[in-house]
Amino acid sequence: MKPSNTDSPRYQQQKQAAIRAAASVFSEKGFHGASTGDIAAKLGIKQGSLYYYFDSKEEALEEVCLYGLQQYVENMDVIAASDDPFEYRLLAVVSNHLGSYREKAEALKVHNDERLYLPRERRRRLKALGSRYRAQLEDIIEHGKTEGVVRDSVDSHFTAQSVIGMCNGLGELIVRDPDLDVFALARKTTDLLLHGTGPEPTQGD
Repeated sequence: MKPSNTDSPRYQQQKQAAIRAAASVFSEKGFHGASTGDIAAKLGIKQGSLYYYFDSKEEALEEVCLYGLQQYVENMDVIAASDDPFEYRLLAVVSNHLGSYREKAEALKVHNDERLYLPRERRRRLKALGSRYRAQLEDIIEHGKTEGVVRDSVDSHFTAQSVIGMCNGLGELIVRDPDLDVFALARKTTDLLLHGTGPEPTQGD
């Protein structure tokens, strides 16, 4: 059973450790292959003590997914609210998204691979965060149209989904290769998104 005061700094620190342990176990074994006993063993506590942090394995999975998403969605709020030119904000978006895979690789892997095993009611907060993130990105793209650096014919919703899909795909590379230069990868990705694969414009164009 969880304590009555779950807001104390000590409890929150211990809860974060429990979430990271659950992320590691789910990342390795998958949701169905993992048990609460596995998570407790990873954390170095008795299985019964795990209920101090999670009421169930489903709640542990939900908390891992939220842990993976929360910070980079909050970072997106800051990026979307800035007055920087479109190309700088796009680089910030891509860097933030890819950088999250280096900082919270296991949690994001679990989110991408295992979240659909959660019942619908437990996916609501995840869906709300994802929708908020996509809406902020769509707004950045719309501002790019206003600045005249994005074509008016571009579908902002489709483009936002494409950027998210590209970043998630590249995130898998980052997870597999700890030596990969994330910022260099973000610059290449942003350049491709801004300029496509066409030839360099000639001087005077």
